[in-house]
Amino acid sequence: MKEFIKIMLRFVPPYKKNLVWSIVFNILSAMLNIFSFAALIPILQILFKTNDSVAATSLMEWGGGDMKEVLSNNMNYYVNMLIGEMGEATTLLVIGLFLVFTTFIKTGCYFLSSASIIPIRTGIVRDMRNQLYRKITSLPLGFFSEERKGDIIARMSGDVGEVENSIMSSLDMLFKNPILIIAYFGTMLFISWKLTLFTLAIVPLMGWLMGGVGRKLKQQSIKAQTLWSDTMSQVEETLGGLRIIKAFCAEDKMNMRFDKVNSEYRANLMKVNTRQQLAHPMSEFLGTLMIVIVLWFGGWLVLNNMTLSGPTFIYYMVILYSIINPLKEFSKAGYNIPKGLASMERIDKILKAEMTIREKDVPEHIDGFNHQIEFRNVSFKYDKEWVLRDINLTIRKGKTVALVGQSGGGKSTLVDLIPRYYDVQEGEVLIDGINVKDLGIHDLRQLIGNVNQEAILFNDTFFNNISFGVDNATRKQVEDAARIANAYDFIMATEHKFDTFVGDRGGRLSGGQRQRVSIARAILKNPPILILDEATSALDTESERLVQDALQHLMKTRTTVAIAHRLSTIKSADEICVIHDGKIVERGTHDELIAMDGYYKKLNDMQNTASK
Repeated sequence: MKEFIKIMLRFVPPYKKNLVWSIVFNILSAMLNIFSFAALIPILQILFKTNDSVAATSLMEWGGGDMKEVLSNNMNYYVNMLIGEMGEATTLLVIGLFLVFTTFIKTGCYFLSSASIIPIRTGIVRDMRNQLYRKITSLPLGFFSEERKGDIIARMSGDVGEVENSIMSSLDMLFKNPILIIAYFGTMLFISWKLTLFTLAIVPLMGWLMGGVGRKLKQQSIKAQTLWSDTMSQVEETLGGLRIIKAFCAEDKMNMRFDKVNSEYRANLMKVNTRQQLAHPMSEFLGTLMIVIVLWFGGWLVLNNMTLSGPTFIYYMVILYSIINPLKEFSKAGYNIPKGLASMERIDKILKAEMTIREKDVPEHIDGFNHQIEFRNVSFKYDKEWVLRDINLTIRKGKTVALVGQSGGGKSTLVDLIPRYYDVQEGEVLIDGINVKDLGIHDLRQLIGNVNQEAILFNDTFFNNISFGVDNATRKQVEDAARIANAYDFIMATEHKFDTFVGDRGGRLSGGQRQRVSIARAILKNPPILILDEATSALDTESERLVQDALQHLMKTRTTVAIAHRLSTIKSADEICVIHDGKIVERGTHDELIAMDGYYKKLNDMQNTASK
């Protein structure tokens, strides 16, 4: 329950007005319920012609005796008066109509209390998804290198859905039932404290038996949700690798893998649901058992004339039966909520994930790039192994610096340090003499444009993809950027031109077309610093020529850091740095490096041999 209260304290405050209204209507509903059922006493007295009301010949003053005695006497006095004026049958009808009216008001309050909970329930789920999405977009890239996409998707969908179906669906009963239980319990004490104390003696035993079934539910729910994540991860991997699966005729192999994890998820889900379904029949049986025990003891009190009349005892049993339903709902919540708490634990692994890339409380602001980028004694590691060691590099404004070397040597990691996708463990990365850790992250990344090996496009129109990083871009600005990127002609050849959708991740376009749209996006952003991460390595010769031409337009007047495998694309760079095992082992222009007869010349000779 502590975990549930913590969740409520986190998410309910924006909806406290709805919560207050729900509590008010629940209190009214409980009071009206007790008041309406009190009409059963005079009805039973009339029907069975008891002698309970004979002595009520005059009104007793409030405070003039025992509250229960005064209330019983005055009610009997008014019933006798009605019988004397209208007769027994008409009085019975009047009391019945009174019961109908109070029940109508009671059910109206019941509806309003439930309706007040709906904005809380739906709002919390919406806020939870928004918080998850915002957290995902704000977390550093390093977090996602350790997490599976399918697992994150499962938490956004399955886990949030489980919280909605278990915790949020229990909100109404959790806010309503305590009020009903307190009101009914107070009424039972008022009617007969002896019978109520006897009832209380057996309730804890019933509660312990009902709680025993749900003790392992949370643990099983965590395992089930983990297996659901495995299922979603496999679906995500399958969608991403469908071409390879078909190429290697591995459909049956993947089907068997999926069936294995899916069947395991089903087996655990069956255990969870079976245990959950046990809640209602067990609570029904134990509730009936409790009613029978109380009926025996209460009947003994009535038969021995021990301060409890027959009609009052029946009213007591009606109230007792009324309190059983809220207790059963509590037991149901006791089964539902652990499932939601298990999912909430998995959601919190994202919501409470550490933000390793933090901005200073008062960051320095920069609105332009004027001098140079400097790597000063930079060393970096992802885990235990050093990826970069003692990097010293200065990139002056307007210059193009190329990074070449073996795969896994640290080239991409080096450029990722400039926009602070990762933070260095040793040394400094400086922009115009200011440590990037001291700059506002938004200001820093506004200075930088990226064109990557894999052009990342969204399932949106050409216009929206190109204008993605620029607010309020005009149609002319987008078209001009597309022309410079050699993308205008093929865009205009599509059915809806710039309003044509590019498909999921640009799937309707060729590799060269996707890359030129990506370049157009960078051109429109117009950043002073440009990072090219093997922007042409995956393209055919014709596409490479068009993309390289677009890149030349993009690189004009900009400071460029280019990672390249094809050395032919960076021969004109102002400086080429050869990175080997995390260190800069050679640097200079193309001709200077060839003359050194070292790593660079070996790479150049291998590529020349391979191209022949």
